[in-house]
Amino acid sequence: MIKVITYGTFDLLHHGHIRLLQRAKALGDYMIVGVTTDDFDKSRGKINVQQSFMERIEALKALGIADEVIAEEYEGQKIDDIKRYGIDVFTVGSDWEGQFDYLKGYCDVSYLKRTEGISSSEIRGKREIRLGLAGDLSLLCKYKKEAEVVNGIRVTGVFTNNEKIVRDAQDEGISVCTSYDELLGMCDAVYIATHPSLHYEYIKRALLCGKHVLCESPIAIKYAECRELFQLSQGKCLVLMDAIKTAYSTAYNRLLLLVKSGRIGKVLSIDFTCTSLGNIYEWDREMIRKSWKSICAWGPAALLPIFQIAGTEYKKKIITSYMLSEEEKFDAYTRVDFIFPNLTASARVGKGVKSEGELVISGTKGYIYVPAPWWKTDYFEVRYEELENNKRYFYQLDGEGIRYEILAFVRAIESGKSMNYLNEDVSGAIVRIMEDFETGVDVQRIR
Repeated sequence: MIKVITYGTFDLLHHGHIRLLQRAKALGDYMIVGVTTDDFDKSRGKINVQQSFMERIEALKALGIADEVIAEEYEGQKIDDIKRYGIDVFTVGSDWEGQFDYLKGYCDVSYLKRTEGISSSEIRGKREIRLGLAGDLSLLCKYKKEAEVVNGIRVTGVFTNNEKIVRDAQDEGISVCTSYDELLGMCDAVYIATHPSLHYEYIKRALLCGKHVLCESPIAIKYAECRELFQLSQGKCLVLMDAIKTAYSTAYNRLLLLVKSGRIGKVLSIDFTCTSLGNIYEWDREMIRKSWKSICAWGPAALLPIFQIAGTEYKKKIITSYMLSEEEKFDAYTRVDFIFPNLTASARVGKGVKSEGELVISGTKGYIYVPAPWWKTDYFEVRYEELENNKRYFYQLDGEGIRYEILAFVRAIESGKSMNYLNEDVSGAIVRIMEDFETGVDVQRIR
């Protein structure tokens, strides 16, 4: 019996895939097909796969061409599989010509010519979303760069006072708009990174113009405004998403699953720290007025896991802030302590202080530890009293998670529904904390 093996993502299975599989099967008597897992695809830079791993597996099985379907999960697995299954022929499409010649020491290698004129990338790219960027944060540069690696979306214009962003856009042939309305007129969706005080206005104008919105958190600084925006987006069948990049990373989502599965027992305490140290103590009043407060800059990231793990119905909270400017209500450091029905939580954030940016979730069986900077993690540990039971988890993180966030945004627009990374209740709870800080509810300010 001659055994054949081939590999692929097989996203949006089409005629080209089927022809390739039929020709691969003709090379032997028994064919094994390796399907790349979601995590392995991400590690190879393929982040716009439309179907889940299980959907792709089931679609291949339904064809009835493969005798066996397996998962490809790691670099170097092809050699292991060839040895394990006693493979005689390895085959892939001719666009990989020469890339797998190293396998000739283990079996025959055959490159098959692909069917011309069709590919998963072309199918995914039939409708390209035009994205506009609005705001002055240098973060816009990162979003422009990361959008380039996500299929189905293209930056077409920017509205900014940031000279570096203007220069970059002009160099790349991207339109630099002189007004926000001009930007909205040339895009299907907009990413907003303005000062938080402008978020409500910018989001509402975009939604009224029929544009999908991805906005840096918080979405607003008043809860009533946040609710209004979500109701408006739902009424117009538009996507409104919080841009908290941590929420879309693989490691963070695996961490949440482990917590909710009871791996560390019942959670009793959640503690997070997010800080950065700049020269804010040298700022004049105008710079303070234009800058993001610590609670707005770092608060959403720190509050995200608290509300996603403990829920949004806390019994009590205390906000303690060290103020740089009382008049502008600008905090150099803020601590938010919560009491929930069954656990406590604490979020510490600051732009004028430096501390270890770690995450600790404590349970009755063990705890999860994420080292600094936890919001950009590709690694965390589950730790127990008996050290031999400890386990480390590693996941690929590209582009600080921004590309995964953009991908989720694209998929939400294409599917017409949220991808459930961050729901409206969590977004609203974050905004409520911002409003309480502004109005002084449960706030103790110190100097």
